Amino acid sequence: MFGADDLYQEIIMDHNRSPRNYGSMDNPTVELEGFNPLCGDQIKVFVLLDEDKIVDIVFDGIGCAISKSSASIMTVELKGKTISDAQSIFDAFRLMITGKDLDDDSLDLLGDVEVLGGITKYPARIKCASLAWHTVNSALTGDSDVVTTE
Repeated sequence: MFGADDLYQEIIMDHNRSPRNYGSMDNPTVELEGFNPLCGDQIKVFVLLDEDKIVDIVFDGIGCAISKSSASIMTVELKGKTISDAQSIFDAFRLMITGKDLDDDSLDLLGDVEVLGGITKYPARIKCASLAWHTVNSALTGDSDVVTTE
């Protein structure tokens, strides 16, 4: 029988095989690199803003299937959102990925990002899944020159 976990795994693998918004960008508003020293994942995110709206977002880099899939899903979800909405989605993602309880509003914010919730079963992979998210969050808030999961 094909269950929800199987469907979520298939979605994650699809984003790994055919990542959305993968590549670089000429003249982004912000760009930032992220690095996970434990497994070697490296990512660079490029964001094009129009005032406070994310007009385009792409990523480039090397990493495991979880890291690449999470970045792909993130770019799909954040494109077209305001910075404030992106921050709210990041906050909900962070709660979900660390196994915290989410209220209905937070679950609604996640949309398709919810497929990454199963990562909580694999604590060693949480940093892989969160690298792109922390990198974009830092890029949008101007918090860092390079993001690391350590």
